[in-house]
Amino acid sequence: MSPESSLPTDTADAKVAKAAAKKRRAATKAGKRAQARDRRRGATNSSSGSPAGSGSSADAGSSADAPGTGGTPRSTGLAGVRDRLVELWMRRVHPALDVVSPIGWAVFAVAVTCWVLGLLLHLTELNVVALVLTVPLVIAGLFVLGRSSYQVTLDLQTHRVVVGTRAVGRVEVANPTQRPILPSRIELAVGAATAQFMVPRLDAGGEHEELFAVPTKRRAVLVVGPVRSVRDDPLSLMRRQVTWAKAQELYVHPRTVRLDEAASGFLRDLEGTPSSDLSSSDIAFHALRDYAPGDDRRHVHWRTTARTGKLMVRQFEETRRSHVVVALDNLAEHYASDDEFELAVSIAASISAQTLREEKELTPFTFEARQRTSTFRRLMDDYTVIDPLKEKISFHELGQKATDLAANASAVMMVVGSHTTARELNSAANQLPIGVMAVAIRCVDDAEVKRSAIGGLDVVTLGSLETLARAMRAVGR
Repeated sequence: MSPESSLPTDTADAKVAKAAAKKRRAATKAGKRAQARDRRRGATNSSSGSPAGSGSSADAGSSADAPGTGGTPRSTGLAGVRDRLVELWMRRVHPALDVVSPIGWAVFAVAVTCWVLGLLLHLTELNVVALVLTVPLVIAGLFVLGRSSYQVTLDLQTHRVVVGTRAVGRVEVANPTQRPILPSRIELAVGAATAQFMVPRLDAGGEHEELFAVPTKRRAVLVVGPVRSVRDDPLSLMRRQVTWAKAQELYVHPRTVRLDEAASGFLRDLEGTPSSDLSSSDIAFHALRDYAPGDDRRHVHWRTTARTGKLMVRQFEETRRSHVVVALDNLAEHYASDDEFELAVSIAASISAQTLREEKELTPFTFEARQRTSTFRRLMDDYTVIDPLKEKISFHELGQKATDLAANASAVMMVVGSHTTARELNSAANQLPIGVMAVAIRCVDDAEVKRSAIGGLDVVTLGSLETLARAMRAVGR
């Protein structure tokens, strides 16, 4: 399999994996039930114990401490036999029977039926049919006999890629034994798809390496793996597989664009955002006032002092750093298509990434979650797992949540879909703090950049991620 080949879309492996997981869960439940019965039986025996001095307690203690019991009373009677039969079934019999596929079981049932009827009724034709069906079963059994001892390494070049780029990895298969291993087939599960490649005959200590590329068309968290060796017959009557390498997660981040200084100018304020609070020491000059004991003499305005004959000091407005809130509307009913929703996620991620690069305070969130901002990678990971909500939620809650999470925000960016109405936008904007800069970015498939206003809310419509920078420059004017 070359790095440029795409993965097949065969989902048979996914069904097999689900069936195996179901069997493991059943085995775990059976084991837990057996342990619970043992504990109850031990508690009953200890509470009903024999009279003091009879020696029964000593015998019980010695039997509990006997080697191999692990301090747990062993099941006896019919319950013990049943538990041992269940353990034998789950560990020995069921794995052996699981090798036969549903088609194989069907062929086996028809063959047995033909053998029985043919021998009882003395029908040669049925005996011939039974023989014809038995031969492929015997040959299929020969295909799956034997065991392979591989040492398999699954290595992804990176665990995080952007939509549209390929994730490249490799699978290395080695023979750690002192004897040759016959050719076999290796399967690599990637999400619901399965990649297959052949491993040639490996001599003692031999290795074989296969490169693979995972195409990424949509934002997702893909599970790459596990890696399994498979032995089956040409008719798929029997199939034996062994898992060698565990699964790994691959994050496919949303596509983003960088916003230049002109596009992000509405966020850039070298002096910070002035507030109504006054301070004796800051950057934004407010006025002059009379000197008061305790004032810093470095802020004395000497020219005014010389003109008025009394000490005058500068007074400043306290400033705060820009605090940007990115509110992503993830209600499914507000978007006309999946591509429109993906555009909204990419726009929200682009604005959040630019704010993070400029070291501004950032609060990104959706209706049901808040994205982490400690690192760029975690921020993109959280945007990767956002899904559209099917629930019915009042849209004004988006604005209320922005106020609750960041009451001192200087700018609130609401990213919405084409089905979000002007009334809903106005209701959300009315929940925001007074004086905050509010902008709604409406995502519409293939739309031209357009700017409008709903009350004090600026509304920018765009249809592609490439026009985001131009739309932001329009807001900055």
